[in-house]
Amino acid sequence: MSGDIELIQFRFSPYNEKVRWALDHKGLAHRRRSLLPGPHLPIVRRLTGQTATPVLRLGSEIVFGSSRILRRIEAEYPAPPLVPTDPEEAKRAEEIERRFDEDWTPRFRRPVLAAMLPIPGYFAAVFGQGASALQRKIYGLVLPLAAPLVRRGNGIAGLASIEDGNSAAREALDFVARETEKTGYLIGARFTVADLAAASCLAPLVDPPHPDMRRPEPHPPAVADWLARWRDHPAADWVRAMYRKHRPLPKAVA
Repeated sequence: MSGDIELIQFRFSPYNEKVRWALDHKGLAHRRRSLLPGPHLPIVRRLTGQTATPVLRLGSEIVFGSSRILRRIEAEYPAPPLVPTDPEEAKRAEEIERRFDEDWTPRFRRPVLAAMLPIPGYFAAVFGQGASALQRKIYGLVLPLAAPLVRRGNGIAGLASIEDGNSAAREALDFVARETEKTGYLIGARFTVADLAAASCLAPLVDPPHPDMRRPEPHPPAVADWLARWRDHPAADWVRAMYRKHRPLPKAVA
């Protein structure tokens, strides 16, 4: 990996936070280009042939997908390490990351988005941090027209999907609390990619004390109530501890 590093991201997203955290953990200076969900589609499709963020530009190389990006960063910059050297531990870390990426996070993202979508101005403030006031205003005005597409694209289909999302949140938090009880970490006794993935994905439930994943305040009542549901869970304390101990401040140039 050589040359400039640019992260093309959504401002508020656990998958993008995984990559931000890895870059900052490695001490890698990089630029961040924040896109608004929806208007991002032609930009990301032109770069990658698909529509999801994060996308990392490494000089002339383009890598997309949070797990793929993390492995690419780890291969080029192995210190400080994120992937365990023991093959069985590395396999277990990958399994945990995949469970968060492919099962729990897409499910508990539904109640997160469902709580924000009825408040277009707040939704625009969350995803438009760093955009101009005019851009956020226009985005908030257009959002009600796009909201059905957002719901459909994220599987928000009535109360059952919201309850399933809440169940996923509970499952993920209980898993973390149980697995970290002995050492404070998910794999062995040190911080690994498993902890990074879990803490990043759970951050929207916890609102950790870090500028990259803090929502604008004050929270609307629906958002505040949803956050309060998980505030006292032991795994919420664990997420906050991971951010305090292992989440550096950004090495980015906006």
